[in-house]
Amino acid sequence: MRVLIVDDHPVVVTGCRALFTSDPSVEILEASSAKDGHRAYLQKHPDVTVVDVSLPDLTGFELTRRIRRGDPAAKIVMFSVSEDPAFVVRAVEMGIQGYVSKSDDPRLLAKAIRMVAAGERFVSPRLTEATTFAGGAIKASPLTQMSPRELEILRLLGRGDRILEVASELGISYKTVANTTSMLKSKLGAKNHSDLVRIAVAINLQR
Repeated sequence: MRVLIVDDHPVVVTGCRALFTSDPSVEILEASSAKDGHRAYLQKHPDVTVVDVSLPDLTGFELTRRIRRGDPAAKIVMFSVSEDPAFVVRAVEMGIQGYVSKSDDPRLLAKAIRMVAAGERFVSPRLTEATTFAGGAIKASPLTQMSPRELEILRLLGRGDRILEVASELGISYKTVANTTSMLKSKLGAKNHSDLVRIAVAINLQR
């Protein structure tokens, strides 16, 4: 089983390797950014990809979207410091088969990887319980109102990028970013650019 870990923290990758040291049938691959992770996926075709929500260049949601665009059957586990139920719901809505928090018992990550590889789904029990009782907060969260592309544009705006810089980063036109920014203001009830930045900060999209 090939497992690709996409995370920019070496200690996380080291920990993931340690989970499978006694199992020679598991090969751990690694990438420290979303773009490197996407390339590694295309080259190595891992059985399971473990993705962090917050990566240096793109969100884990955007990386998932790019992987799924070429391989709708890709098996993905999100492994994140975020325990916001809205993140969990967003991941499930995107078809991500597993979600584990970095504060969970590491053995749960190993369990998630094996279950997802076998075609099953897994969300850590603690997050499942929290999500079950957070219906109102989930509906009110901006995360559940945006597409992966909108989330990525909001993240880049939140870190201070101008529209032209966002367009260049994502390889799309200035007009597309400008139109999406206007749609985001309407969708999120933002009066101006500063409000969008505030929202991005509030949901912890930017790095």
